Amino acid sequence: MENEIIKYLSKYISLSEELTNLIIESTVIKKINKGTILLKEGDISNESYLVLNGCIRSFIVQDGDEKSIEFYTEEQAVLPLSYGKKIASEHFLECIEDTIVTVNTPEHEKNMFKKFPQFDSVCRVMSEVIMSNFQNSFAFYRTATPEDRYLKLLNDRPDLAQRVPQYQLASYLGVKPETLSRIRKRLSKK
Repeated sequence: MENEIIKYLSKYISLSEELTNLIIESTVIKKINKGTILLKEGDISNESYLVLNGCIRSFIVQDGDEKSIEFYTEEQAVLPLSYGKKIASEHFLECIEDTIVTVNTPEHEKNMFKKFPQFDSVCRVMSEVIMSNFQNSFAFYRTATPEDRYLKLLNDRPDLAQRVPQYQLASYLGVKPETLSRIRKRLSKK
């Protein structure tokens, strides 16, 4: 699994042998069972994750209903909005499959930045990519029809349609499960 981390980070910066070894030595890898809640609304978020295998769902509870915000799968960073800020989280994180992640903390990051200042640039580049992806996703979501959102999901992340329960997927797309069923049926006839 350590090789997966190096492969992921190498997308953003060239890693020296020394930095590669330090990352491998200091990485905490955790296996988490399906159904485990990693973060609850109201908790202080002091961990971020990189999904090596599995799926994590971010969601909020609004008027008693769960609203899926995002699904994180292999090679995706899970950085809660309240991470390291010592403020209460407004959302939940749940493993919807058996999942293997790396676990990071603000303290670990500070130590890495001290030992290897270039690690700071890796984190900055990764943050910029994550923010850009979220901005593009948000802009598309605001202007697209539910059918367009579903087609984009099938195009960009086809595995989610098989891995995620339909009611969670419907919530993520901003529709009721019945509406998603109608969209799927309509598209299957085309």
